[in-house]
Amino acid sequence: MDGIPIKTFTVGSKLLALYALASSEDSVFVVIPKSGERDTFQLVSVKLTKAAGQDLEAKELSVVLHGVGASPKSIAFGREGEYVASVKDLNLQVYFFKQKQLNRFSLSAVKTKGGNNHFTCVACHPTEDCIATGHADGKIRLWRNFYHKKEYTFSTLHWHHDTVMDLAFSIEGTSLLSGGVESVLVLWHNGSDCRKDFLPRLGSPIEYISMSSDGALCCTLHTDNRITIINSNLRFSKCIQGLIKTMDVKTGLVVDPRTKALVLNGEPGHLQFYCLQSDQQLFSLDIVQRQYIHQAGLKQTDLVKVAFSAQGKWLATVEERDEVTDPELQLKLWFYDEETQSFKLNTRINMPHEDHVTDMCFRDMDELEDDSLILVTAGRDCVFKVWVMVEDTDPEAQQSVSWNCDFVGSYHNYQATNCCFSEDGSVLAVSFEETVTVWDSVTWDLKCTFCHPPGKIRNICFGRLTCSKYLIGATDHGFLCCWNLLSCALEWSAHLNILVLQPDPLSEYIAAVSWLSKESSQLLFHRNISFQVCSLDWNTVKVFVFKPNEPRPIYIQRNLCKEKIQLAAFIPRDEPETVGSEKYLWLRRSQLFFLTDTQELMTLSTKSLEERLTPSSKQLAVEESLPVTPFSLLLGKHRCQQSQQDIDLGKRVVQNKHEQDSPAVKELLHTPAHVLPSASFLCPIFINSLLISKENKSAEVAADEVEMESEKAEDESDEERDITEMEQEDTSPMELLGEMTCKLSKSQEKELRKIRKTDYSWISAF
Repeated sequence: MDGIPIKTFTVGSKLLALYALASSEDSVFVVIPKSGERDTFQLVSVKLTKAAGQDLEAKELSVVLHGVGASPKSIAFGREGEYVASVKDLNLQVYFFKQKQLNRFSLSAVKTKGGNNHFTCVACHPTEDCIATGHADGKIRLWRNFYHKKEYTFSTLHWHHDTVMDLAFSIEGTSLLSGGVESVLVLWHNGSDCRKDFLPRLGSPIEYISMSSDGALCCTLHTDNRITIINSNLRFSKCIQGLIKTMDVKTGLVVDPRTKALVLNGEPGHLQFYCLQSDQQLFSLDIVQRQYIHQAGLKQTDLVKVAFSAQGKWLATVEERDEVTDPELQLKLWFYDEETQSFKLNTRINMPHEDHVTDMCFRDMDELEDDSLILVTAGRDCVFKVWVMVEDTDPEAQQSVSWNCDFVGSYHNYQATNCCFSEDGSVLAVSFEETVTVWDSVTWDLKCTFCHPPGKIRNICFGRLTCSKYLIGATDHGFLCCWNLLSCALEWSAHLNILVLQPDPLSEYIAAVSWLSKESSQLLFHRNISFQVCSLDWNTVKVFVFKPNEPRPIYIQRNLCKEKIQLAAFIPRDEPETVGSEKYLWLRRSQLFFLTDTQELMTLSTKSLEERLTPSSKQLAVEESLPVTPFSLLLGKHRCQQSQQDIDLGKRVVQNKHEQDSPAVKELLHTPAHVLPSASFLCPIFINSLLISKENKSAEVAADEVEMESEKAEDESDEERDITEMEQEDTSPMELLGEMTCKLSKSQEKELRKIRKTDYSWISAF
């Protein structure tokens, strides 16, 4: 029996398969929810039908086990499918297929000293009657003689200090692998507690363990979305790492101006730089620089805020550690070193605020002048602080410049929640609970205030380019407001529960994510005049895009996802994308990405999946992918000479479609395997790329055919006129200075022009 997570199974429209565990020749074992109950699952055997395709309709099924766990780790088949074992809570079930016998065992009566005996995973020995179970207290139990309900025995292995997350036997069954939150792979030899080996420092807790069919490799899946390949001798082989999954993305989604990479929380205390184009991590920056201890309830230092300067020359980070009395805060300024191609710590500031830092931003101006570079931090201590660079007067200091506080601002002792600079950096907006204050960035004088009660200000941002005179703010009571900085008045407002407000740095567009649980109408107030735009079910409206000077949204996206969107970011494109409709002009220079509460990264695109897999601009010739061999070099040289001769003779070279590399094959070879679509989707694209359409002729071939047809028609008409022209020349010849001149016909003149255009330089070679 082998695992086959490749098909979906339905009976009518009610059966929803969670996953397929194993299969035999004519049936498959599937875990499904019990009819009428949401949290109760059962293992069923589904008889397969002989039908081609990805989806199958199963008509016959029989229940094998009731009350099984919803995780694939809670069910295992043993002794080549002779029995199946299932664990849940404190119960172990073993069902023997040939005998049709079911045995149940319980650990509720086993006395432990404050331990947690709950089952977490199960694995079966491949050749012997032995079942290994993992438990929440870190113990591993090996069950034997389970054919008899009263004579069963089990032995205990214990090394893990916390939950055993997965188990796997080797192919021969001589060793057992276990993993947990310690990020250590443990190899138990012959089920002995005395003989064991370790592979430590795997980065994050081990969630799944799998063995290859030949037993040469072991694969571990970690909670941070990482796959590790390990050799049979317990040596690290390779790591497959995409976007690191963390417990909570507190830094938000930030864009590195240098690499255009997505920057967010990575490993504990680290900052990951993730390239969206290649789907790989560029590098990880250790910010906290402390050893992370995997222990439940332990207060760890965490990275909470990140900000880049305009050109990516400076990086500001804030790390904090929650304590019962006072929090521990650190503000760090990092300078990008061109020689090492990495960030180096420049300044460390302990306790920049007396309470948590709520927001942080750089003044977005030219960084060539150090005087223009300003960092602003806002905190719960009811103040915002302005940090500037100064020359270090200490002769023993390693850095020539450092950062100091230059100004401290407050407003009626309210908590500062958000801060942002205008596009030209002339003014700073800081929100204090329900009020937005605007400050001069040179004199730090308070210019004006905006207030739109009720509700505290949740997000603020300035407009850009032609909309730079507007300031946008969203409240936690469901209002989106737009203020005019020139008139210091409310331009318009909308009754929307905005969770995310993200401006595009390269255009005037602003993306907003709303979340409402009831049907409501979009009410807009334009210069204190209210009007209703439309009535929509805002439970389905997830994202809309607008310009601050236009109160109506230009784009609305419904049913984006089922999860709640927490963060968003505009990523600049390498090259502007061609957009056919004005509705999607906001996607021309930047691409919008979303992060949900389940840490799924999504994006909006105007192109379908097939168009993204086979872009016409990426078609390459076959020669570029051929291996370099003496024959290929000789063939390539011959083809170069032939093409040069064709150019000298003035011939047009029309390339056949067969001489082009298949875009589907190119995308298959260059796309990471873990993000590729199914083979059933790629195969039709590959087959279609090999077909030649008679209708789609190249422009040059079509033009040549039209020219040949026109010349043929012209030649036929010339032949009809040649008869009369020749008769006129014979009857009335013209004598001039004693010489006879004959007038050529049009067909003869055309033939003469062709002869003059012909290149006879090749005769010189003889």
